[in-house]
Amino acid sequence: MEKIFEDSEHAFAYKTDGQLRKAYWLFKMMKFNWLISFGTGFILAAIKWRLPVIGILKNTLYNQFVGGETLEKATPVVNKLGSYDVDVILDYGAEAKEGEANFELAKDEFIRAIAYASTQPNIPFISLKITALARFELLEKLNSGVIINPGTIAVDTRILTPEENKEWQNVLSRTYAICEAAMNHKRGVLIDAEESWIQNTIDGIVMLAMKKYNQEQVTVYNTIQLYRSDKLEFLKLSYSTARQHSFFLGVKLVRGAYMEKERARALEKNEKSPIQPDKSATDTDFNKAIDFCFNDLENISAVVATHNEYSNLHALSISESLKTSPDNKHVHFSQLFGMSDNITFNLAEKGYNVSKYLPYGSVADVIPYLLRRAQENSSVAGQTGRELFLLGKEMDRRGLI
Repeated sequence: MEKIFEDSEHAFAYKTDGQLRKAYWLFKMMKFNWLISFGTGFILAAIKWRLPVIGILKNTLYNQFVGGETLEKATPVVNKLGSYDVDVILDYGAEAKEGEANFELAKDEFIRAIAYASTQPNIPFISLKITALARFELLEKLNSGVIINPGTIAVDTRILTPEENKEWQNVLSRTYAICEAAMNHKRGVLIDAEESWIQNTIDGIVMLAMKKYNQEQVTVYNTIQLYRSDKLEFLKLSYSTARQHSFFLGVKLVRGAYMEKERARALEKNEKSPIQPDKSATDTDFNKAIDFCFNDLENISAVVATHNEYSNLHALSISESLKTSPDNKHVHFSQLFGMSDNITFNLAEKGYNVSKYLPYGSVADVIPYLLRRAQENSSVAGQTGRELFLLGKEMDRRGLI
């Protein structure tokens, strides 16, 4: 079992020789932290001053990590992944939008993505950021007034002005419209986690949506960030709340993507950081979360979304010990498009439900996502080196080096 992720032939079978070389070059660049730091600053400044950097981005980071500018342009990637039994989580590249008109446009695009997904056999989910539908400051204002427990699921809106209350109702209405479309099309909505100072509000929205749309099937999934020291307990609380209110719990397990930002903010405000003390604590809680979910798959549907080979192997081991079928509809694995192909394609080859998280949208829309991917690869210990080793191994196998 421990050798399952070493097979570079299955991992990169979908890549041409040219694509393999290009991916190797790109990850080699991302190995240099100083280059990524400089490049990120340069790109942001160039966009601000309207310098012609879009073409450079499109031929490098964009092609590696994004499916296409529109649903239609992403279809060849969707089909190619499907031909290797790899599913897709569609992600419209919209986040941190501003204004009710833009929030409505985003809602319409998410619903369009669900309708498109329903025509494709290998798109079981779409991904959704609440900040594509709601003003960040509104979510932040409500963050301290969220109640989630077996007795109550509520968001206290008494502190809002009449205008803000109208905004809040619009946020719920947009979220529910998306979830209802997904339920009707038998697709899932994975709602992303975001910064801790708006996450309680997001959790409240998601739990309200689960109560409404997870009665007969799992449509709505919350994202549990296990790099936060309180989230394993929150997972257990979510489960007991779901059981009390008679709905199914859907969760996507991740480590998290805002660690440095969270620590810096806690330091600035002289508050306790919500982040785990070290990577070992995160790994421990992540694997405990897998154990917790896998032990009641009748009532929990779990997406194990990680590039960590140790945690994926742990999930496989637990599945085997519990005699869980690889194609159990309540267990799904996922990795980002453009990364960890050795995990995705080797799991697919063994019959597991596994997907690529596939963003789509214009280059300008997905720039925040692209920069996070570059920074993540340069900062996560061993990630870029592992990608380079496997790409090099496959290039050597094909006689390209």
